[in-house]
Amino acid sequence: MALGELTKQIAQQALLNATTDKPAAAEKPAAENPASVVMGQIAAMQKQLKEDEELFVTVGTGAEKIRVMEVFMPSPHVLVLSGIDADRNRARVISSVEALQLVCKVGKVAAGAKATRIGLVAAK
Repeated sequence: MALGELTKQIAQQALLNATTDKPAAAEKPAAENPASVVMGQIAAMQKQLKEDEELFVTVGTGAEKIRVMEVFMPSPHVLVLSGIDADRNRARVISSVEALQLVCKVGKVAAGAKATRIGLVAAK
């Protein structure tokens, strides 16, 4: 076998291996947990607050507007938001993370009042 043919055969084998090899698992992007991302953003916003500030998170569902007091994550793609509506009734929204649209505002707490923090609960 001539040296030229051997080189050609090695090049063909390398090209074949490069096109049939699957990328390593480390090279694949990690799948994000969208519910954790939302909860992490809320936690980060709360962490930046001063003692006389609180985070107002609201979710609108049609004609209803609910102030969120707790966020529970039963699965990576579902959030359960607990809070109060305009009439001060307890309310819950169960939704996929992709369908949620939350409004977050920072407000001052009245003098002498204690700031409320949103509870963040992940499933075990």
